[in-house]
Amino acid sequence: MRYLLVLAITITAIIFAASPFSSAESGKFITIGTGGVTGVYYPAGGAICRLVNRGRKTHGIRCSVESTGGSIDNLRMLKDGEIDVAVAQSDWQYHAYNGTDYFADKAQMKNLRSLFSLHSEPFTVVVRKDSGIKTFDDIKGKRVNIGNPGSGMRATMDFIMNYKGWKVADFAEATELQASEQAQALCSDNIDVMIYAAGHPNGAVQEVTTTCEAVIVPVSGEDIDELIEKNPYYAYTVIPGGMYNGTDVDIKTIGVKATFVALDDTPEEVVYQLVKAVFDNFDNFKTLHPVFGILDPQRLVHEGNTAPLHPGAARYFREKGML
Repeated sequence: MRYLLVLAITITAIIFAASPFSSAESGKFITIGTGGVTGVYYPAGGAICRLVNRGRKTHGIRCSVESTGGSIDNLRMLKDGEIDVAVAQSDWQYHAYNGTDYFADKAQMKNLRSLFSLHSEPFTVVVRKDSGIKTFDDIKGKRVNIGNPGSGMRATMDFIMNYKGWKVADFAEATELQASEQAQALCSDNIDVMIYAAGHPNGAVQEVTTTCEAVIVPVSGEDIDELIEKNPYYAYTVIPGGMYNGTDVDIKTIGVKATFVALDDTPEEVVYQLVKAVFDNFDNFKTLHPVFGILDPQRLVHEGNTAPLHPGAARYFREKGML
């Protein structure tokens, strides 16, 4: 956790140190909506802005990141014009573009466009070792943090609960803590279960598995098989054994992808330069956070993206023979 806080502060300092000119002098100023500062989205956005800002004297674009509540908040802010680029889980990109779930009726975003995807995000269920919980179904009757409203984590939890026919009343207690608050609550014995939809390794999961011997439990079974079959933006994924203290075997769970999106009226040149900054410097980008280390750039063009590619992104990928 301390590492992520230091990383977030460092990234912010680098972004502003690298951007000494006013927006009028540099031309276009863009903001990326990310997530909490201790998660992966914030440093991911910061890493991208760092690369964009390196070329600001050439393309005139300045980039900054904004800490937000997560995927759902980001998509709403994007729709309202409060940010220019958003990070969103692939399932919520799908729902926003197709007008389903939270984005039904007037909330549909047919003007949503994909830029690229990043890492996989396993739905991660971490429990106190003394809780008696061995499987996902065992969390019923326990004290569960279901996530803060507006986060992709909460929306995914709501979706799975609804699919399984669970209600909040099925838990001994259901809290709505933000991702950054869960670790302390678990180790202080205020909750039995914390959930994440995040890339791994994850600082908060490392903290609780080391500090208070928490363990990760699988999310699988016939009902989850059926959920994946009916909702193809989900897929089974694995949290590798040995990555965390107390978890020696691979943990099977469901997962989504982290994706970057914008609206169709975002200038083509702005998106082109953002995508170019990332993919022209991909080896460097992969070193900026542990979850990026195994990324394959070719797979990021389509995996997890259901909205059409933005013309600026498509232009870059065609130039590089990736499309």
